[in-house]
Amino acid sequence: MIPERAEHIAILALGWLATNEELLPLFLGSSGAAAEDIRAQAENPAFLGSVLEFLTMDDVWVVAFCDMNTLKYEEPLMARYALPGAQVVHWT
Repeated sequence: MIPERAEHIAILALGWLATNEELLPLFLGSSGAAAEDIRAQAENPAFLGSVLEFLTMDDVWVVAFCDMNTLKYEEPLMARYALPGAQVVHWT
């Protein structure tokens, strides 16, 4: 996946999180970001990577996000690997 597509998916995920009253506080707490930081960091690829890192922690979140945005379920993780700070894990 090209970085531009990955960033687009991450921005969609950020918007999805921002409207989710249950998950937004969890994301802010786990990322250390403040609500006012979200807009300023929306163009930072590393921050966008953290958004996808958070989203992909739970399959239920991934499914809800992808269904809302008409994405394949594997796209958020593929996008995460295309942004800074991701390490591809090889289980073998």
